[in-house]
Amino acid sequence: MSDLLKFSVPGKPEYVSMVRMAVSCIANNAGFDVEAIEDIKVAVSEACTNALCHGTRQAGCYEVFCELEAGRISISVVDQAGGYDVNAYRAPELDCPREGGLGIYIIKALMDEVAIVTELGVGTQIKMVKYCNCR
Repeated sequence: MSDLLKFSVPGKPEYVSMVRMAVSCIANNAGFDVEAIEDIKVAVSEACTNALCHGTRQAGCYEVFCELEAGRISISVVDQAGGYDVNAYRAPELDCPREGGLGIYIIKALMDEVAIVTELGVGTQIKMVKYCNCR
């Protein structure tokens, strides 16, 4: 059995920190340790920032879904702004970093599972999973 929480978030930068705090409270209540919660917070911030920068042009808002199951949290950030060509994504050059372009790389480094589903003309979903040995 799982619990699902849903947030509809206006496409404004000031709401990213609110989503980050809400998700960290959910993870804390589920028994995640401080290090895992910090990883989750950063990953959620990156995913929300991506939705904000690339995914709210048409819809004006994006959705965040948090699903709690025994020993794991699954967080999806979903926008409805047309998607993108996944073949055009290039991993960042870490020896010569540029501003921007690190969000997906950071999310994949911090979370245990990451899936990106995007459809041109529809939108993008970033699904992130973190496991724990919860109390």
